[in-house]
Amino acid sequence: QVQLVESGGGLVQPGGSLRLSCAASGSIFSFVNMGWYRQAPGKERELVATITRDGSANYGDSVKGRFTISRDSAKNTVYLQMNSLKPEDTAVYYCNIYPPWQKYWGQGTQVTVSS
Repeated sequence: QVQLVESGGGLVQPGGSLRLSCAASGSIFSFVNMGWYRQAPGKERELVATITRDGSANYGDSVKGRFTISRDSAKNTVYLQMNSLKPEDTAVYYCNIYPPWQKYWGQGTQVTVSS
């Protein structure tokens, strides 16, 4: 059984940075592609970034050049470094495998970008 726990969210001013972490329990972490997703109030959940087992990354157009996804297999952790944050980045951020499995959605971590 895999459990994913997100952390690192908070309140940040426009232009600021945050680093999110997703700690995974279970033995499959090294064998799956992972993704970060977000859901803003009143909107559908959207894919932010993905990373393959061997570290190849892809990004949504809205975050390309500002966000960086990475993974540390020794720590079973996926990270999302977010720079140059904008108010429209405000959302609850989730990690999941990619493509996502319903049973692996966690509580997420709130990111609020506001002055």
